[in-house]
This record gives sequence, C-alpha cells and structure tokens, in this order.
Amino acid sequence: MSSIAVIDYGMGNLHSVAKALEFVQPGVEVRVTADPEQVRTADRVLLPGVGAIRDCMAEIRRLGVDREVAEAIASGKPFLGICVGYQALMQDSEENNGVQCLGQFDGHVRFFGDNLKDEAGEKLKVPHMGWNCVEQSLDHPLWTGIENGSRFYFVHSYYVRLDNRDQVAGTCNYGLDFDVALHHKNVFAVQFHPEKSAKPGLQLLRNFLNWDGKDS
Repeated sequence: MSSIAVIDYGMGNLHSVAKALEFVQPGVEVRVTADPEQVRTADRVLLPGVGAIRDCMAEIRRLGVDREVAEAIASGKPFLGICVGYQALMQDSEENNGVQCLGQFDGHVRFFGDNLKDEAGEKLKVPHMGWNCVEQSLDHPLWTGIENGSRFYFVHSYYVRLDNRDQVAGTCNYGLDFDVALHHKNVFAVQFHPEKSAKPGLQLLRNFLNWDGKDS
C-alpha cells in the first residue's frame, strides 16, 4: 500500500488535505504526523500550511520539521508543498517584518501591497482570495490531465518570486505576475489549495500520488 506523510506542525488544513488524498486514491495510507520516523518511511511527503509565516516557521523549527523537510527532499521521494508550505521553502518572507524561511530554494515571498490595481486601474482586494487562472510554464507530470489556464483556489496576501526561472512551473496574475508553482527534481510546490480547487485540484493530487518524483 502506498503511503503519504502529511506533515502536521499545527498550521495546515490537514483534514481537507487528507480527505482529498483518500478520495482521489482509495486505499492510500495517509499519515498526518510530525513523527520523523513516520515521515522518513512514507513513500511521499506533503507539507501544507496556512496562517502567518512567522508562526509557521516557529513551529516548523520547534518540532524539527525543518530537518524532516530537508531529509525528504534530499531522499528523492516525491514532495509536495501547498500554500504556506510552498512559501516556507523559500529564502525569506516580507511577512511579519521579515522572516527567514527554510532556504531550500532561491526565492522570496513578497507582499502584494496596499495599492494593488488591475489593468483598468481598479483597486484589488488583498488578500487575493478566490479562483484564478494558472498558466502552466512547462509540461510536468503533475499537470497531466489539467488544461492550461485552469482555475484554482487561492487565499494569500504574499506571493513568491523565484530567482531561478527554470524552476517556475506555473504563473498567475493578480495585479502583477507571480510564481504559483515550483518544480525541481522530486519537488513540486504550489501557492493555491488543490484540495479546495475542485476537479483540477483533485487531478493534481491524483497526479502527485502516481508520480515517481521525476520532472519528465
């Protein structure tokens, strides 16, 4: 039986993620856990996250999840980050007056701003909350069966800008262009919530559970 560790550091929408995984692949063993051994022996690892990055990073470090994430990524097993679990992989975030993140990837988390406007000059609300189109930057196994431009569900006030443009797997526009999906070897991470994104989101989770951890 395939197993997936959903890392629990008290800041993720764990119930929804676990139920979505069980729905797309009945029989999968979903381990909602912070136990290093449970994470280490799982076939796949998922890092979720909601809330303020300062609180998330504090718990990640207090519980040793930073080491679990580093080991999982280094192991080559399929790894998926969602929302703050994506942002936490970057170098730093502007949120909470500046927070150092895990530094797994060269990227930075920036604030949308208080004066964000659309192309017509109309002010946009922050946080960016609701459905938006995602443009796929390249072919990737996790985009299989998902039409380019499909709509996914977002809730965030901060966005990721990746330094290495070759690692960008998807982009979105909300007053400005930003990077909503990252790929690198066995890692895929997204800003949106696939567990709340209806058919396209469930397809992405299904793809993850069948992914061998290779880019192509």
